[in-house]
Amino acid sequence: MEKISKIINENKKIIGIWGYPEPEILFALRKKFPNHEILDLDVNYNMPSSGILPDAYCRIIKNIIDNAIALKNNFEVIIASVGEEKCDSGRFAAKILEDMCFNVMQTKYNESKDNFATPISMSNMPLKQKILTIMDNIVSPSSPLMVPQCSPEYGFWGVPPNDLSILDLFPDTTHVYGWTRCVEAGRPADVELEMFVDKDVPTVFFAQTFCAKMQLARYLAKKHDGLYVDVDDKASNSVKAKIEAFIKLR
Repeated sequence: MEKISKIINENKKIIGIWGYPEPEILFALRKKFPNHEILDLDVNYNMPSSGILPDAYCRIIKNIIDNAIALKNNFEVIIASVGEEKCDSGRFAAKILEDMCFNVMQTKYNESKDNFATPISMSNMPLKQKILTIMDNIVSPSSPLMVPQCSPEYGFWGVPPNDLSILDLFPDTTHVYGWTRCVEAGRPADVELEMFVDKDVPTVFFAQTFCAKMQLARYLAKKHDGLYVDVDDKASNSVKAKIEAFIKLR
């Protein structure tokens, strides 16, 4: 990826993040180090496997460790989400990297905005664009977008998948639910909002394989007559065909 090539070629310093870092801490570090790159370690940058974690483990957490190890000499600091807004695996990853002498700053963000809106989740933008825009706003908050809204014909519940190509299967009239919608609302630890889906909207409930959110995804899929899908790394053709069939038949 272009950002990774730039970091490596120019030996740029990095502020690493994962999950939903404490906004005030991230803002302070951006102000202190204005020329540093902000790098979301959750993302798959195709780094070599560090071999530290088990093969059968959450791909997102493996991304965090693999990205950190591959770029170790570039980090100024890593802001690690370790509270209810992330997961126990994120907390364990922070401790592993601390033990490996990374400068890790652990944060927990359990605050909730009293008034919130989720216009991106409810817009008619392409689903991949919706999710990437929501996640990019963590690093670079922008003014609320004036985007056309739409009624939900389909739903995507869950976290941003490691394999973003899954999102291309959905029509623009797909609303975003689950943790990703909580992030847009500024309520990443709000389980009630995370469990919300609009009634009678055909929804795909997605989780990364080996993630604790598989429990919630499967339960909600059964409750709302949706489609439960979990994917480890890359989505197979059979998984994509299952999603396509669900969308077309519903």
